[in-house]
Amino acid sequence: MIDPDLSDLSALVAVAETRNFRAAAKIRGVSASSLSDAIRRLEERLDVRLLNRTTRSVTPTEACVQLLERLTPAMGEIAGALDALNNFRNSPTGTLKLNVPVIVARSILPPIVNSFLLAHPGIVLDILASDTFIDILAAGFDAGIRYDESIERDMIAIPIGPRTQRFVLAAAPAYLAARGTPEHPRDIIDHDCIRHRFASGVTAAWEFEKNGQSVKIAPKGPLLGSHIELELGAAIAGLGLIYTFEEVIEPAFKTGELLPVMQPWWMSFTGPRLYYPSRNHMPVPLRAFVDFIKNNANRSLA
Repeated sequence: MIDPDLSDLSALVAVAETRNFRAAAKIRGVSASSLSDAIRRLEERLDVRLLNRTTRSVTPTEACVQLLERLTPAMGEIAGALDALNNFRNSPTGTLKLNVPVIVARSILPPIVNSFLLAHPGIVLDILASDTFIDILAAGFDAGIRYDESIERDMIAIPIGPRTQRFVLAAAPAYLAARGTPEHPRDIIDHDCIRHRFASGVTAAWEFEKNGQSVKIAPKGPLLGSHIELELGAAIAGLGLIYTFEEVIEPAFKTGELLPVMQPWWMSFTGPRLYYPSRNHMPVPLRAFVDFIKNNANRSLA
């Protein structure tokens, strides 16, 4: 009788979905070698190859594809059955895995996370901060946080954190004294700018709005970075203009290290949203988090 270990089957699902041992290991919080051992045990016990491995890729075999067609729903049912036991506890337990943008993890989530975990000591929050857009379900996450334009339409989405945010333009006093202060977006063309590269490799244009007028500028300057602390430090050092989330700049405004520039043109946008798939049996930790966000929507968590 074939009697594979449930954890080994779960490991197979994770590796087959990500097609990458390292990615699957990161999601499951284990080493890549332990996943490799799990797949090897399965293949030996089942006496069939499940994954084709090369130095560059991991792909399921035909036998694996057929197995996963029946195994994946079954694994979901098992997880749901175990999760249902939470209904018999005084407080929910389990792990909630979230994928969130770096700015949200940095500036918005801390008070929410702290209050939630104090209210639900049995829950573990596993948060990955990344600006790379992914399929949260395929990557093994229960939910994600993103801005409206990057949320799939088949997801349920609720506001989390501020309802609106702003991009603000700023510069060090020394820079403005030496180069002058721009009054209109077109003036930025003649200034040094500190730019940001997203995880996708895209360097976005700077967009400004005033009285219904929208202007986009392709900035140029001495620094192109992918880490906001590095970019903020360069702006404070007087290397150029910086245009980013207000939450990032606000502390430097308070100290006077940076000054607001061209305020009437700052662009507002809708704040982030927690999103998750529509399913009949929502994991209890996710349900607790969603209820917590909704119940605290009208008061500060700071």
